[in-house]
Amino acid sequence: MALEKINTYIAGLYTDITTRTQYMNETELKEFVPVVDDDVARLLKMLLYLTRARRVLEIGTSIGYSTTSMAQVVKEYDGRIITVEFDEQVAGQARRNFEQAGVSDFVEVLMGDALKIVPQLEEGFDFIFLDVDKRLYAPLLAECVRLLKKGGLLVAEDTLFPVIDLDQKWHHLIAPIEEFNHLVSKHEGLASTVLPIGDGVTVAVKK
Repeated sequence: MALEKINTYIAGLYTDITTRTQYMNETELKEFVPVVDDDVARLLKMLLYLTRARRVLEIGTSIGYSTTSMAQVVKEYDGRIITVEFDEQVAGQARRNFEQAGVSDFVEVLMGDALKIVPQLEEGFDFIFLDVDKRLYAPLLAECVRLLKKGGLLVAEDTLFPVIDLDQKWHHLIAPIEEFNHLVSKHEGLASTVLPIGDGVTVAVKK
C-alpha cells in the first residue's frame, strides 16, 4: 500500500480537530520533540472510550499532549490519570497545558525516576500508556503487567523503531525497543499486536 498517500488522506479527514501542531503553538517548549502524533492521540482516545477506563497510568508525560488527550475522555467517567515525568521543566509546561485545557483536576503528576516510582504504585489500573525513555520499556514491562487489572490495556509508543527510517541520533534506542517487542509478543499473560500508526503502537491486553 502507498502508506504516505494513505496517511495524508486520513490526516485530511481530521483537519477540523485540534491537532498536535495547533497544540504545540500554544506551548512555550515548541521545539520539544517527544510528543505523540495526532493519529496516536486519536487511537488513545478511542481505546479509552471503548474501555471506559477510569484509572489510567501514563509513564512519560512530556509536555502533556497525550495526557490532555486522554484526560478529555476520562473526565467524562470521573476518571483520573497518574502521569510520571522525570524532567521538572517539562512537567511544569505540562501542568500549564493541563490548566489551559481544563483537565488539571483529572491529572496527577508524579516527579522522578519511573523505575523507582512505578513499583510503588498499587495494582488495578484500567489502562497504561508507555511513552518514556525507550531503554526503560523492557525493565518496566513486568511492573506494567502487575499494575494492570485483568482485561486492562497496555499501550506502548514508538515500537516500530527497528524498521522505520529513523534519524541516526535515535539509533541507540532500536535495540531496547527490539527487546521490548519480543518480550511482549511472547508474554504468556498478554494478547498483543503492533499497529503501524505514528512510529508504531503496541496494544496489549492482560489476559
